[in-house]
Amino acid sequence: MKILVAGATGFIGKQAVMLLRDRGHEVVVLTRDPERAGVRLPIACKRMAWDPSQGGPPLEAFRGVDAVVNLAGENIAGGLWTADRKREIAESRVLSVRHLVQAMQKLDVKPRAFVSASAIGIYGDRGDETLDEGSPPGNGVLAEVCRDWEREIFQTAALGMRAVALRFGIVLGKDGGALGRMLPPFRLGLGGPLGTGGQWMSWVHVRDAAGLIARAVEDESLLGTVNAVSPHPATNREFARTLGGVLRRPALLPVPAFLLRTALGELSSLLLDSQRVVSKKNGGYRFLYPDLRSALGDICGHFNHEYLNEQWVPQPMDRVFPFFSQAKNLEVLTPESMSFKIIRQSGEKMDKGLKIDYGLKLHGIPFRWQSHIVDWQANARFTDSQSKGPYAQWSHTHEFVEKDGGVLLRDRVSYRLPLDIFSDPLAHAFVLRDLEKIFLFRRRKVEELFGKET
Repeated sequence: MKILVAGATGFIGKQAVMLLRDRGHEVVVLTRDPERAGVRLPIACKRMAWDPSQGGPPLEAFRGVDAVVNLAGENIAGGLWTADRKREIAESRVLSVRHLVQAMQKLDVKPRAFVSASAIGIYGDRGDETLDEGSPPGNGVLAEVCRDWEREIFQTAALGMRAVALRFGIVLGKDGGALGRMLPPFRLGLGGPLGTGGQWMSWVHVRDAAGLIARAVEDESLLGTVNAVSPHPATNREFARTLGGVLRRPALLPVPAFLLRTALGELSSLLLDSQRVVSKKNGGYRFLYPDLRSALGDICGHFNHEYLNEQWVPQPMDRVFPFFSQAKNLEVLTPESMSFKIIRQSGEKMDKGLKIDYGLKLHGIPFRWQSHIVDWQANARFTDSQSKGPYAQWSHTHEFVEKDGGVLLRDRVSYRLPLDIFSDPLAHAFVLRDLEKIFLFRRRKVEELFGKET
């Protein structure tokens, strides 16, 4: 299938486009900044410009599209809920869907399915009540936003399209989502229940969130609202105890509800509202992480971060691989501001066992870096691992795949920051920003040398 995705550079979107591609689908992305999306997305795909605040998407983006997935929307936890902020949250969701639906109304051949994010916030604060897709909406800021959101989603019924609104719970994953701000205090042993700790948290691992999106796209029997939550919601107290257990840290320091309300205002409802949500219509989806311990164990089991990126070039392998397998060419592909220079290498030929010493600057601070080639397969891949340098751990695998008459460059970087406990979220946010700048420079240079993606 050919699938058009809006909101692909977000936390869930990155996982979703990668899974859809891996399942054999062709992915096209709508994004405000197509160039920067090239280094923020984990896959190589066609990217088309669209800013929902400026109007409708280009109609050519829908050409040959079988399904549309909408994940666009402002981060609800990105700031205090002032009047302006609440309006931004609502408009970013409602307008994006409205513009997509209006664009599809103009098409002679319409997509068969429209899958859009929604949220369990539609149920409001419901105590111990078990909520499923048949439960009525509740009250509150998010409940109102979600009602308006879903009203726009199901305008597609008039177009004869199958529509699915995935009501996501709290999405858990590495380097994003709800855990981003929770992990530092818990790693320091300063975590604990919020308020009474009795409020229910309905959650889903980000990989299962992506899996439910794929199921909604592919399963023609799915229709209407679907609660995108794990089978086992937990109380906040149970969540804190489980997270502390996974991290092997105490989790006994409660945060009184009045302090949260004083500090966060209405935003505190995200932490204190109780929503015990289950799903009765997820198409029999089999969860990778059905219980909280397995989900948190996967996310917190290591300190390494991962950066994935792809770029396709319209050149043959016998031209592309030799260029990247020459260490001296790293100087060409690195921004001048980093003053990157090769000092020495242990052999003339790039191969397993080769050691390369570099000099470079990060934010003006000079570093010495030594890489060790730990894996090498000509015309396929090689991996360099940091032996000495600024990171606690660094491994970069370069893969080369012949595809569509050219070569797909696939980079997988795994790294650990030197101050593990304090690295999330602030330090890692800076490092990720630097990585994206470096890969954006490299992408432009590669396009100059080998041609642009078509």
